[in-house]
Amino acid sequence: MGGALDQAQLYGIVDLAYVRAVDALDVADNILSGGVQVLQLRAKNQAPETILPLARELSALCRASGIPFIVNDHPHLVPACHAQGAHVGQEDLSVAQARKLAGEGAIIGKSTHSLVQARAARQEKPDYIGFGPLFTTRTKPDYTPIGIDDIRRLQDEVTIPVFCIGGINLGNLREVVAAGARRVVIVSGILQADNPQAYCQECRHILNSANFSEKL
Repeated sequence: MGGALDQAQLYGIVDLAYVRAVDALDVADNILSGGVQVLQLRAKNQAPETILPLARELSALCRASGIPFIVNDHPHLVPACHAQGAHVGQEDLSVAQARKLAGEGAIIGKSTHSLVQARAARQEKPDYIGFGPLFTTRTKPDYTPIGIDDIRRLQDEVTIPVFCIGGINLGNLREVVAAGARRVVIVSGILQADNPQAYCQECRHILNSANFSEKL
């Protein structure tokens, strides 16, 4: 799945703060059809044993689509639900600890909230980093938005995938890619769209156009 991660531009999250667990599978199927290339399950403040059955179903769906499935916060669930990896926050486990729990070959992502943190995270050797929140977001109300000024500098410094995150939507996506972003995570924009599949398709079109122009 390493190649799939390297090629990914649009990272989606099935966040149970926005989606009812009973609807999560249908939502995931919809956004995968729209072109999401990495899918994460985020279930803050829920017990691991509570989310495991859903994680198994989402993992199977992603596996059938050839898309990496990532579990947020709970790397020890990776073997149990056959996920491809886990994502850990800045204040959570180290990448090494997460990798030990998730198992050999698992993808491990790390959240970073500044250029300094992103540089430090490289020493932990995650498979990718999240960089944000770029803008104000309900998902991370306690974090001060970091803006878009450091995106291009970070992209020039690191070789692993950098997924910009935090308040990104169709309204500001062109601005974000113009600032140097090659990959983004979009949460509420997708999950609250009237047509999530079409929303994802439009996001992919913008990302594809931007990355194509950069290669010319």
